[in-house]
Amino acid sequence: MRDCYPGIAVRKILNFTPCIASATWQTARSPMAVSKRIIVQRIIEQLTEQLSTLAGTSRAMHADASDEQNKAEDKYDTRGLETAYLASSQARLATETEQALAVYQNLELRKFGQSATIDVTALVELEANGARTLYFLGPKAGGMEINHRGSEILIITTESPLGQQLVGKKAGDRLKLQTRSPSREFQVISVS
Repeated sequence: MRDCYPGIAVRKILNFTPCIASATWQTARSPMAVSKRIIVQRIIEQLTEQLSTLAGTSRAMHADASDEQNKAEDKYDTRGLETAYLASSQARLATETEQALAVYQNLELRKFGQSATIDVTALVELEANGARTLYFLGPKAGGMEINHRGSEILIITTESPLGQQLVGKKAGDRLKLQTRSPSREFQVISVS
């Protein structure tokens, strides 16, 4: 097997770190040195953990809802009904998490060049008010945060307002996001 990594002296001088997803080397200061494959692994780990928690909670609530002690004592007693609603919501959330997990387990990561337009699986660096933030545009599980090599990466989807505006943009483009507070202007710094 051929050694594709630069020698130790070169790594120390140039401050290089490995990029696991592509077996290439990028500078440690570059936010694009973040591996999308590792991001997806972390998402899968978090979804698996959430699914395990939701399944246990759903079973406990279902058992509680059907417990003899939660039978209505009069027409105003709704403990059993409320518990059944909660169990149903937990089961629905577990199903959605299971579907998201399946999508990420079969996700094919796309490579994006600097001139490529943003789409699902893009890792995007945005700058707003002098602060830079990394976003991974995923197919599901928006709102999740991943920490990788000291970088915090927020998972967004195309259903989110920011995700909707990012799709089709390129590095160098600007976008304005209107929220309840004053609108924020972002610049796309890089896409990978």
